[in-house]
Amino acid sequence: MPLSTQCLQLSPEEMARYSRHLTLPHIGKEGQQRLKMARVLIIGLGGLGSPSALYLAAAGVGKLGLAEWDTVEATNLQRQILYDNGQLGLPKLDAAAARLRALNPHCVVQRHSEGFNVENAHELCGLYDLIVDGSDNFPTRYLVNDAAWLSRKPLVYGSLSQFEGQIAFFDFTTRRAGNSRALNTPCLRCLFPKMPTPGTVPNCAEAGVFGALCGTIGSLQAMEVIKYVTGAGEVLRSRLLAVEALEPRFRILNVKQDPQCSLCGANPRIQEITAVNYAWKGCRQVSSRPNDVSNEEGTQESALNDASTLPIETSVEKAKAWLESEKPPLLLDVREPFETEICRLTDSVSIPLTHLAERLDELPKERPILVYCHHGMRSMRAVGLLHSKGYAQAVNLAGGIDAWAVTFDPSMQRY
Repeated sequence: MPLSTQCLQLSPEEMARYSRHLTLPHIGKEGQQRLKMARVLIIGLGGLGSPSALYLAAAGVGKLGLAEWDTVEATNLQRQILYDNGQLGLPKLDAAAARLRALNPHCVVQRHSEGFNVENAHELCGLYDLIVDGSDNFPTRYLVNDAAWLSRKPLVYGSLSQFEGQIAFFDFTTRRAGNSRALNTPCLRCLFPKMPTPGTVPNCAEAGVFGALCGTIGSLQAMEVIKYVTGAGEVLRSRLLAVEALEPRFRILNVKQDPQCSLCGANPRIQEITAVNYAWKGCRQVSSRPNDVSNEEGTQESALNDASTLPIETSVEKAKAWLESEKPPLLLDVREPFETEICRLTDSVSIPLTHLAERLDELPKERPILVYCHHGMRSMRAVGLLHSKGYAQAVNLAGGIDAWAVTFDPSMQRY
């Protein structure tokens, strides 16, 4: 069995609560006791973490660790079913902990308000028996994979993109002592060796996500945890389940270990958690938080006043000053029409990124262009396109209109 056979006793109240599990031949009383002993870490309490946490708490997992730093926003409520309208603005950890404790007071909820990061990855993995990845960005996803591998903890991976979802079970407990490789156990890097270049794969805020699909993938993640802990059935070990919601179609793909994998291969390059392994290559990291502006950009204080030395990207603070100067740039909005109906910056020209290539003749080459989107990813792709077509004075707005709203206009409708 995956966990120790030393089991905690179930109270009469718990026996009644979990009676539908107790009657199942592959779970029964012993399986339920194993669930009570289990310690599960959920990283991210968004579209995947919400249903996972609810079903694991309801199933009777003894201790749930929640790693999350974000707050509840109105745009979360389309898919993040842990929260409701009355919790807008609250830390997700507070809202989630209250909901899970109300659902099952027998479940111990441990909060980790710093989230999951390079500094605490080893420590958090060491506190739990199994890791559930509900993260929504590539650096964290790869960090979770590597930390689980190095800590020999099983990992339930999940991801979403528009109408498609994926789930896999990476059983890193089979790794041999003193040997960098597991016994034919692949990892995330065997599937996707390198993180994509920033801007090439849009996140859910940019591309959208089918809300109910979050429930499907998150519930499947919870199901994998329950099966692994109780020993019921087979987990998706060395397999990837791909879900296509529109058709609908479920496909299972076999995943092989890559001998050249930088983490679990024969000659691994990654043998410890270091920040450099989780930095997106190809461009500087940009934060949409108003107070997080890098020193690199700070060296370009006067660059916006000199067309010959324009940076490829600028902060909202410097962009505002530029727009209010004697020679402001053309403001180009590359979001979709429905987004401009939600909010927009005054006097901006709207050309969606999907139509930009065919409408370049509407833009002047002799004038600087400040390009923005929702969070700065699509606009960075637009800047790349513009530069390739001779628009050398195109500059990206870091953080997009969302960073602008946070920094300068709290009344602006965010989404």
